[in-house]
Amino acid sequence: MYIANEHRYDKMKYNRCGNSGLLLPAFSLGLWHNFGDTGVYANMEQMCFTAFDAGITHFDLANNYGPKPGSAEANFGKILREHFKPYRDELIISTKAGFVMWDGPYGNWGSRKYLIASLDQSLTRLGLDYVDIFYHHRMDPATPLEETMGALAQIVASGKALYVGLSNYDGETLARATAILDELRVPFVINQNSHSIFNRAIDNNGLKETARTLKKGLICFCPLAQGLLTNRYLNGIPADSRVMTDGRFLKASQIDEATLSKIRKLNELAANRGQTLAEMALAWLLKDDVVTSVLMGASKPEQILDNVKALENTNFTQEELDLIDQISLT
Repeated sequence: MYIANEHRYDKMKYNRCGNSGLLLPAFSLGLWHNFGDTGVYANMEQMCFTAFDAGITHFDLANNYGPKPGSAEANFGKILREHFKPYRDELIISTKAGFVMWDGPYGNWGSRKYLIASLDQSLTRLGLDYVDIFYHHRMDPATPLEETMGALAQIVASGKALYVGLSNYDGETLARATAILDELRVPFVINQNSHSIFNRAIDNNGLKETARTLKKGLICFCPLAQGLLTNRYLNGIPADSRVMTDGRFLKASQIDEATLSKIRKLNELAANRGQTLAEMALAWLLKDDVVTSVLMGASKPEQILDNVKALENTNFTQEELDLIDQISLT
């Protein structure tokens, strides 16, 4: 039976989620990869233990995380049941719905029917009565925004989620959604979006600035650009990389000589700062007070501890910031 490190909160930084009462750790653990049925359960356990012992209190899932879809929730539910039950009130557990989850017309997008049914299924897999944060996972171009936000309101009113969030929204849709949720008095506290040195989409689509203006939290996923912002690709594509073993997300075509040159230049800058490239990339996100938490993925416990070291230096000179932009945006 796992017993948590009694000093687990000493080194982690906790940030207020927008203007809400909720605090999130500067780093959260994402269960997108490596927690499905293709993973090793003992390794999943150790990653969760290591994260919590490091003060990471937030564990992030979605209904379709796997493979197979739903298996990450089921595996994490087993870990909760076997090890974390005494610590439930110290944990923030989030899940999402919005991508395809089951066949037929009711297992995708943002209808009231789908969102409420999906959360009920997620709670069963997790073995929980409620999640702390429930997200709509992506914008739905067909369902009225009022219906989707109304479903989130109903979910909170039913006690099945304490807070709600929005994932993969842009700034304009975020503003419209916030107005609806405010009118319905729903505790909407956070946005989840992809963001990294190599991915500036939320700077370009207004999401980041709108979140700042509306005083909403922001948690960033893919902070290391699927591993590109690490030392793994300095000399090309390694044989055991995700590109070779799981081609769903990172493609070999993305790793051309121009990209490798950028990675090497950024690595040189990181070394001058006394950091690894991964540490610098994570610190770059945490330099900004609009970013509440960085959602890390990991395949082994040691990576979690390595990533947390980024908290030791999140300060950048203007010259360093300009150089990062010059390297990554050209």
